Amino acid sequence: MHNIRFVASQSVSIPVPVQPVPIQHYLRQPQRLIRALVDPTRTEQLGKERFRLKMRPLEFMMLRIQPTVELRVWAKPDGTVHLVSVGSEIRGIEYIDRRFCLDLLGKLSPVEEGGVTYLKGKADLVVEVDLPPPLWMAPKSLLETTGNGLLKSVLLTIKQRLMHQLLLDYRHWASDAPESELAVGGQVLSPNTPPA
Repeated sequence: MHNIRFVASQSVSIPVPVQPVPIQHYLRQPQRLIRALVDPTRTEQLGKERFRLKMRPLEFMMLRIQPTVELRVWAKPDGTVHLVSVGSEIRGIEYIDRRFCLDLLGKLSPVEEGGVTYLKGKADLVVEVDLPPPLWMAPKSLLETTGNGLLKSVLLTIKQRLMHQLLLDYRHWASDAPESELAVGGQVLSPNTPPA
């Protein structure tokens, strides 16, 4: 068998700056979360909790692949967000697509410690694939090191967006939220906020 398995995990613990609206409210909006974590031009909303994500092209040995992953993202009342992949495909390379499986499992929770709220989370990414014939002769250790490194870089990119883009988006959202509550009959009373 030429099946190989790649694995990566990434944990985060990020202090959340205090805003007028607690981050739990922000986290209960999966579509907003996905837009903050992933380039919006590469995401498509399929339903209330389902999204299709086109990952960046990945270079693996002599292959260039671009996985498309379908995700289910939902939040519990306490703001804990769960993310799980429910399908994946590799478009354009049928040999690999038929022998490719991607599993992503993630969880992100607001946790209060000593008066400070932290976003704590963990993501696990597993890819199983049957290698195409050109890679059959490559040493397994080299393939595993390369593949695991590739997955780690994918999770690291998500972590960096979480630390910067998500907190930035939360700040914008929290500062706008109280104004939007002043809306009367569809008209926003605050001069700073354009009508929706």
